[in-house]
Amino acid sequence: MKRFLIGLLMFFAVSTGSSLQADEGMWLFNNLPAEYLKSKYGFEATPEWTEHLMKSSVRFNVGGSASFISSNGLVLTNHHVGSDTLFKISNKEHNYLKDGFLAKSFSDEIKAPDLELNQLITIEDVTDAVKAAVQETMSTEGAVAARRAVIAQIEKDSLDKTGLRSNVVTLYGGGRYHLYRYKKYTDVRLVWAPESAIAFFGGDADNFEFPRYCLDACIFRVYENDKPAVIEHFLKWSDNGAGEDELVFVSGNPGRTSRIFTTDALKYQRDVRMPFVLNLLRRREIVLQQFGLKGVENARRAREDLFGIQNSRKAYLGMIGGLQDPQVMAAKEKAEMQLLAKIKSDPKLKSYESAFATIAEIQKKRVAILGKNIALNSQLFGVAKTIVEMVDEDKKASGERLPEYSEANRESLEQQLYSDAPIYSDLEQYLLADSLSMMLELRGADDELATKVMNGLGPTERAAELVQNTKLLDVVYRKELVKSGSEGIESCNDSMIRLARILDADTREFRKINDELAEGEKQAYAKIAEVLFATKGTSTYPDATFTLRLAFGTVKGYEQAGESIPAWTKFGGAFEHETNHTGQEDFVLPETWKKAKENLNPETPFDFVCTADIIGGNSGSPVVNRDGELVGLIFDGNIQSLTSDYMYSDKDMRATSVHSSAIREALKYVYNAGHIVDQLGK
Repeated sequence: MKRFLIGLLMFFAVSTGSSLQADEGMWLFNNLPAEYLKSKYGFEATPEWTEHLMKSSVRFNVGGSASFISSNGLVLTNHHVGSDTLFKISNKEHNYLKDGFLAKSFSDEIKAPDLELNQLITIEDVTDAVKAAVQETMSTEGAVAARRAVIAQIEKDSLDKTGLRSNVVTLYGGGRYHLYRYKKYTDVRLVWAPESAIAFFGGDADNFEFPRYCLDACIFRVYENDKPAVIEHFLKWSDNGAGEDELVFVSGNPGRTSRIFTTDALKYQRDVRMPFVLNLLRRREIVLQQFGLKGVENARRAREDLFGIQNSRKAYLGMIGGLQDPQVMAAKEKAEMQLLAKIKSDPKLKSYESAFATIAEIQKKRVAILGKNIALNSQLFGVAKTIVEMVDEDKKASGERLPEYSEANRESLEQQLYSDAPIYSDLEQYLLADSLSMMLELRGADDELATKVMNGLGPTERAAELVQNTKLLDVVYRKELVKSGSEGIESCNDSMIRLARILDADTREFRKINDELAEGEKQAYAKIAEVLFATKGTSTYPDATFTLRLAFGTVKGYEQAGESIPAWTKFGGAFEHETNHTGQEDFVLPETWKKAKENLNPETPFDFVCTADIIGGNSGSPVVNRDGELVGLIFDGNIQSLTSDYMYSDKDMRATSVHSSAIREALKYVYNAGHIVDQLGK
């Protein structure tokens, strides 16, 4: 585990004055490490190169990244990023998630029911405006309200002025605030998806491992005015892809990292939060597996959720494994003590010392509230909760509302709320019953609020009553409820709406407490960030925030348990991998691949690894070369990378990609999609 120490020390390296040594970082597009790239690689990220890559990149609202790959709106992402849409457009007769899909013409492309893609257009620093709204004399509650109000106003003013989706992003733990403006695409249609058997070849056993043989790719198209959108910034397709030791760049939207966390915060994650989340994931995994065993259609309905749960479970096991290594925590504590010593020795920084004690105290409060909120695993309840909250929040000025109900976010919220994507009552009932049972375990069956929720019934019976007596499957009914306002909600007898009203006060109180704790942490981490700015400026990268970042590295293998792991796999290896796992369900190649075997060059690169610093959310990110040409598609990391939420090392942490040649050759020879190949990069 010593290989992880570089990442742990990086954030606190200001105490020794060291500089970036490895290809670490998820860098802001408006603050790239230009000097480092030039000195180590002789590469200059010109404004033109940077803008083109930024505007060629795309964010999926379901979580994930992508890129424009043609002038007529083609968008490349992962199969597992597109799987949410594949699941929603599938039915008993057409299982696109399992069997794949190919549109032969524009008219065959299938519209996604509620997908939103975001293209970043501009970034503006609004730190001064946000910080000016929060005074030191304010209470924590007052600070939350003041910051929320000024952010909502900035976002609304930007939306009114530009018409672009506008979001203020918190960076450096609250040390900086940037306004991101996005062009939204809401008419998104499926063009091609391979079978899940090749997109996730090797299944859970191979997940987060390498070598891999996965075509985890999927292509959509964005439309405007019912026609394929005309795209100015898109990626050219590399003729041959990346080579050994070649410099590559990853442009994507990493979700969340916690590299700024103090020792106390990491111990809370290690000892309390992560074990709690792991138990929840294991529980839900079993529930979904049991539901799927009831029949083929049940298995299809559970497949998307089950994949997500299994993926998260394995990721959390990797993260907690890193934090449970005593050498890792010892190194973190040592680095933190060095930073504190520097703070104490500098009169200008001494006032920031209290930040560490504040964060430690907040972790104790987090322990006390973990699991106390009632979180029900039900899409229908989620719809009801949104409607009840929306109607109440709409009474307030935009700046006083919960952020998701502000005017700037309204259009995106309504797209999700009024989606006609299928919700399956039998699966809803099954999942809701289990989450009601878990609520009773956590709060006790005699808890006053739990008693109100259960209404005199057991979990199975109460879940059946709730699901069978709601009309929220009807989108028109949802809209009518919102229009009915407070009076309509108060008089509504819909089972899910009534449940949401029962829980509303408790939900809001828990959120208020959590927001105040988050505000305390934000102010404390902002002080730590100020120490960095005072000693080093903004030459470090901020934690990930599901906003566009640039990572970089080289195509490079690694050592594992004394074995040399090559940077590449090839088409021929996929067939060998199948043979070596004969009889195992997840290692069976689709018939399309077996039929096309004679036409495939076994030496064609399939998947590869590089040293770029990535995390969840980077799935679907384009990998480009110095010329900005697409050479790969991020879809995973190796097992060593699972601790990258907290640390990084280029020794054996690797980002895993589908090779651009693999995608092109598979489209051409396996799926007979020459018409798509002809559009790539043009």
